Amino acid sequence: MGTLTIAAAQFAPVDDPTANLETVRRAAVNAARRGADLLVTPEYTSYFTADIDDRFVAAAEPLDGPFVTGLTNVARETGIAIVAGVAEVGEGERFRNTLVAVLPDGSIGATYRKVHLYDAFGSRESDRIEPGATDQLPVVTVQGVRVGLETCYDLRFPEVTRRLAAAEGGAADVVLVPAEWVRGPGKEHHWRTLLTARAIENTVWVVGVGQTPPVGIGSSVVLDPSGVAVAAAGATPGLLVATVDTAVTDAVRTVNPSLGLRRYDVVPRG
Repeated sequence: MGTLTIAAAQFAPVDDPTANLETVRRAAVNAARRGADLLVTPEYTSYFTADIDDRFVAAAEPLDGPFVTGLTNVARETGIAIVAGVAEVGEGERFRNTLVAVLPDGSIGATYRKVHLYDAFGSRESDRIEPGATDQLPVVTVQGVRVGLETCYDLRFPEVTRRLAAAEGGAADVVLVPAEWVRGPGKEHHWRTLLTARAIENTVWVVGVGQTPPVGIGSSVVLDPSGVAVAAAGATPGLLVATVDTAVTDAVRTVNPSLGLRRYDVVPRG
C-alpha cells in the first residue's frame, strides 16, 4: 500500500519552449509547497500552436535537449517528479508526441510516445506526428506507487488503460492522461465520461490534465477507482492537488474484483 500526492497543472502552452518551461517551474514550486510528490502538465507542454504543422517539426527537440534538460533541473530543485508532454525530434518531416516522466533526482524514469494519433474531428496528427510503438508499457514508480502514462486521444481506446492496469508484475496504481482535449460540441462530456469509464472498468485511479482555452477545455480531474471525482477544475489555469491512496484501490477491488474476473487479454495489433 502507498500514497502519492499528485498536482495537475492546467494551462495553455505557447509557441515558446522557454516560456513554457518557466510555467512548469512555477507550477512545480507551487506543487512542492502544497506537498505534492508528482506534477503532471498537459500534452504539448513544451510547444503548442493551434495547428499541428511544420512549426512543430522545427521546434521539436531531442530528449537531451534544452526543454527536457530544464525539466530535470526543475525536478532536482523542487524535489518532485514531473510528467510533461514534449515535442520530440522524429524522423524526416514528422515529430514525436512524447510524455517524459522525470524523477526527483533528475533522471528520466519513463517515456511514452503517443500511439493513437488524432486523425478525427477534422484533425490529422499523422501528417506531422510519428506514432509510437504499440508494445510500449510505460509504468514508472514514484514514492512506491506505480504510475502509468497515456496521452489524450489514447483515452478513446479502452485497451490502452486496460494494459496499464493489468500488466503482470507492474500494473499501474494510477494512470495519468495529459491532454489537449480540443473544445467542441459535447467534448467536455466525452472527456469526463471516458476518464470515468477508464477508472471504473479498471478499478484504478485516473488523473486527466488538459490544456485550458482558447483551444483546450481544461477540466482536469482526479478520479478514484470507483469513478468518484476527488478533485476537479474548470476552464481557468490553475493547480489541482489530490492524494492517490492504494488502500482505496484495494477496498474497491474487494467489492468489485472485475480485473480478476475478466476473460480476455489485450494484444497489440501491430
